[in-house]
Amino acid sequence: MSKQPQPISPLKNFFAGGFGGVCLVFAGHPLDTIKVRLQTQPKAKPGESLMYAGTIDCFKKTLAKEGVKGLYKGMAAPIIGVTPMFAVCFFGFGLGKKLQQKTPDDILTYPQLFAAGMLSGVFTTAIMAPGERIKCLLQIQASTGQVKYDGPMDCVKQLYRESGIRGIYKGTALTLMRDVPASGMYFMSYEWLKNLLTPAGKNHNELSVPSVLFAGGMAGIFNWAVAIPPDVLKSRFQTAPEGKYPNGFRDVLRELIREEGVSSLYKGFNAVMLRAFPANAACFLGFELAMKFLNWLAPNL
Repeated sequence: MSKQPQPISPLKNFFAGGFGGVCLVFAGHPLDTIKVRLQTQPKAKPGESLMYAGTIDCFKKTLAKEGVKGLYKGMAAPIIGVTPMFAVCFFGFGLGKKLQQKTPDDILTYPQLFAAGMLSGVFTTAIMAPGERIKCLLQIQASTGQVKYDGPMDCVKQLYRESGIRGIYKGTALTLMRDVPASGMYFMSYEWLKNLLTPAGKNHNELSVPSVLFAGGMAGIFNWAVAIPPDVLKSRFQTAPEGKYPNGFRDVLRELIREEGVSSLYKGFNAVMLRAFPANAACFLGFELAMKFLNWLAPNL
């Protein structure tokens, strides 16, 4: 007999999600830096080779030139942004689940879990879009060598001065296109894998640490399989000079496919997938541990 499931608490999800987010940044930031550098490196001139041959090469060059610190460049912004973002993301998922339950012990179907995940994607975009735009701009200025912004706050000020709130929220539609379906996939695949790995008659809150790590890591991979194409477009669009793409992402898509073919939509695939597994494994493990702690601390919340 499995014990009565803990009622869903969006508030607990909020705090546990924030802790998961911090774990994610620590595990994943080095590969995120590499991902953005690979996605935005300029096309090679005839007769010259690309700045970075690939993931490993970019890793080596960054280490050689900037040391371990170089891999953790720009980490303050994601820690400040990711903690509330994951808190809001898991809160949105908790809320999405709660709204679809008729009674507190209703078991949700996979489409319902997907819908709850999509809701969390809408929630996070509000925080995510400006944070991503600032992160991309700061990450590429380090590799292009032109220093225009002193840091995240200075970047916000300058963008606001140049084009108001729209400048800060440039790329929101693309962030939604990336995060809404991908979040649905993320949470649904995590719950699916958790159920798959739970031995018969056991409660899935008693999963072993390796099982949680595996389910979390794979959920990250499913999430990014859906998210990479809009992510490539978004990185391009958000780091492009003003006015380069007057019709928004349609122009970016056209230019990319014309110049570099459909495979360019999966640019940075290796770096993303390499990062997705450990980062999301760390995130869900942090989330589950924090949840256990909070359920122990305040069982009735």
